[in-house]
Amino acid sequence: MADNQFPGWHGTTIIGVKKDDEVVIAGDGQVSLGQTVIKGTARKVRRLSAGGYDVVAGFAGSTADAFTLLERLEAKLEATPGQLARASVELAKDWRTDKYLQKLEAMLIVTDGTDLLVITGAGDVLEPEHEVAAIGSGGNFALAAARAMMDSDKSAEQVARDAMAIAADICVYTNGRLTVESISP
Repeated sequence: MADNQFPGWHGTTIIGVKKDDEVVIAGDGQVSLGQTVIKGTARKVRRLSAGGYDVVAGFAGSTADAFTLLERLEAKLEATPGQLARASVELAKDWRTDKYLQKLEAMLIVTDGTDLLVITGAGDVLEPEHEVAAIGSGGNFALAAARAMMDSDKSAEQVARDAMAIAADICVYTNGRLTVESISP
């Protein structure tokens, strides 16, 4: 099957919410190929440890590509312990300039409990303006829902869970089987 005929992988919504002294990253479990759900329990949010330093990461895109990026991020964190922003920038530079890495199709949301960042293959390391970041098929739905709830009394985790539920109701590539990881500074 030619590349332009391949239906493509879809099926991820990842959200990061920073509120009060808590940062939460939540991701759904659905992976679809074209119009078919091929897995409903994928785990797209992970906790990384590098030299006693914890980071939570969520990924959208190709799983193999995301795992490659997560391994590279761990190596960058080992080289710059406690400096998530610096490690993220170094990863983004490599991703943009390395001929092998340029072909990787994924995006990451990462946090150490202080910083909340989105890392892209275009060389971007973005800090969200409103303490909410979202990526993937249902990312815009989750982002809008979470931003509407940020002034409520809900915790970061409840905002993330409720926003993901709304995204799952709207986006056919998102389900309600969540992986949620929380981290504090």
